[in-house]
Amino acid sequence: MSRLVSAAFCALFVMSFSLTDANAATGKAIYDANCAACHEAGIMGAPKTGNKPAWAPRIAQGMNVLVDKSIKGYQGKKGMMPAKGGNPKLTNADVKASVEYMVGLSK
Repeated sequence: MSRLVSAAFCALFVMSFSLTDANAATGKAIYDANCAACHEAGIMGAPKTGNKPAWAPRIAQGMNVLVDKSIKGYQGKKGMMPAKGGNPKLTNADVKASVEYMVGLSK
């Protein structure tokens, strides 16, 4: 019985890495196609991806806040974020994956 449990835990451990890699690849693809246009150049006040000082206060708000603002859109003092990056065809999961990707590059 303990071998079965050990094998199950090992399988879950390996699968978690595969899912993480898949999520990162999805986030990158969505970012490249939809987000990079603004976040690479800082258009409309978008924080540039990888700019740690610009992202720090946003990251401090928590992932749920970042994802929610990215899905619904946000008008701030220094710029704005259109809902779903201006692409209504994106799912909420797509937006979340791209936000997670940008945050990962900006920590």
